[in-house]
Amino acid sequence: MEKVTTEARFREAVGGTKPTIAVFKTTWCKDCHFIEPFMPEVEQSYQDKLNFIEIDRDDLPDLCSELNILGIPSFIAFRDGQELIRFVSKLRKSREEIEQFLDRAVEVAGSLNK
Repeated sequence: MEKVTTEARFREAVGGTKPTIAVFKTTWCKDCHFIEPFMPEVEQSYQDKLNFIEIDRDDLPDLCSELNILGIPSFIAFRDGQELIRFVSKLRKSREEIEQFLDRAVEVAGSLNK
């Protein structure tokens, strides 16, 4: 997963026609560390349908404020620079919940092609 450290790179990454999942995390977040072991596998299984980027909320506080990122980890699906859907909750996220969100992101992006 590409680690994005500038707003310019973020905007470039989410501006494409292939949907991009932005994962907002921090180094001190226990729930962020919980998802780390299985996220590479998840990313691999969706690589044909989605791009993935990672943003440390502490590195880009202005962007996170603009996007109203409060809880972490937060997952937001973008395409053509527009937010499609987001997955944010105060509860720890399971692999199954993340995969359900990713399936929904693919579905939403696909419905926009019609």
